[in-house]
Amino acid sequence: MIDLDSLLQTRNSRLAYYFKSIGKYFYPRRLLTLDYDKFKPAVEQYGESLAHERLDYYNKINSPFEPDDTAKCIKDFSLKDSASMYMLDLLEYARFFPQDCRLATIFLDVIHVPDSPTIVKSRPVNESGNSVLFNLNKLRHFLFVNDKISYRDKKNKLLWRGAVYQPHRIEFIKKFFAKSDLIDAGQYNKRSTLNPQWQVPFMTIKEQLQYKFILSIEGNDVATNTKWAMSSNSLVFMTKPKYETWFMEGRLLPGYHYVLVKDDYSDLEALVEYYIDHSGEAEAIINNANQYVELFQTQKVEDWLGLKVLQRYLQQSGQL
Repeated sequence: MIDLDSLLQTRNSRLAYYFKSIGKYFYPRRLLTLDYDKFKPAVEQYGESLAHERLDYYNKINSPFEPDDTAKCIKDFSLKDSASMYMLDLLEYARFFPQDCRLATIFLDVIHVPDSPTIVKSRPVNESGNSVLFNLNKLRHFLFVNDKISYRDKKNKLLWRGAVYQPHRIEFIKKFFAKSDLIDAGQYNKRSTLNPQWQVPFMTIKEQLQYKFILSIEGNDVATNTKWAMSSNSLVFMTKPKYETWFMEGRLLPGYHYVLVKDDYSDLEALVEYYIDHSGEAEAIINNANQYVELFQTQKVEDWLGLKVLQRYLQQSGQL
């Protein structure tokens, strides 16, 4: 878990990530050993059935296949690749396998289903075959917090901050920017010349957690803030997820893990008013969300899953 204070040091976090990841990248492969037994106690304590259920969820390939022409040998992934964070996250585990093995990858925000089995960061919810989920670009997307403010000590408002480029986000901000005393919604675009009338100052996560309610809006694929918001003492509001990542957003239950909002946000203000008046229900949902986040916080299990997802890919493609 990342402490909130450390989140303020974004540049240092990025440097630490690259320092650690590049160290693994250059670690001599002849010294690496793939020993699944060292993960066994952690997996058993976590629950073997749950661990295997997650494995089946991430990698749904159940028949042999031939990697397509986009597949690259593991040894050919390079620091020169433009999506270096994706590449380093993949090689943290791929380096343990034979380097001539080939992997098909898409190092982007993915909202389509590839034509053949491909390792991706995101996929449409309920996609049944070719999208193999992997925990990629995790420094940005897989972030949890240690929230020290209790729910009842937070502000009685819903907050949203984010980049506004996509049509659905533009429609949302049109409806709610400076329109309600209960909803504080604002745009923070790096290109501040785009719709500058909605531009607001940057807010740290620590500042955002002063609010009881946090809205999560999908962007190009998933919403970046869902993970840290669900690990907090704030209540998450969102529409039903259309895309998912390693966090298995498709498994989140409305009314149990988060407050379900209509796609057009027409019920948003009424829902905020309801949960202001029903703190007990809000805290129950927050507790469920926190428990869900705990599924992803046993590092040895996360490591086991990263290796097993790749192992299944390579076995089903006839390379192991």
